[in-house]
Amino acid sequence: MKQRRFTEEQISTILKSVEDGQKVVDVCRTHAVSAATSYRWKSMDGGLEGSQVQRLRHLEEENRRLKHIVADLTLDNAALNDVIEKKW
Repeated sequence: MKQRRFTEEQISTILKSVEDGQKVVDVCRTHAVSAATSYRWKSMDGGLEGSQVQRLRHLEEENRRLKHIVADLTLDNAALNDVIEKKW
């Protein structure tokens, strides 16, 4: 997985400064990010704090992992049912 350039706390700080009234262009220039990146961060994270964003990312990763496990078990179950019913 690609390593992020900014931590979740830094991203939330950048977004807070935009919410406090600074112009997006000025904040982006200061932190060397594009305006598109700023808007993408805003759409992804909304108004969450740094710890909330970390928790959200952790839960999303766990959800992805669990979905993968369920998919594997479903395939195993289908294969076993086919063997039992002698559909091979």
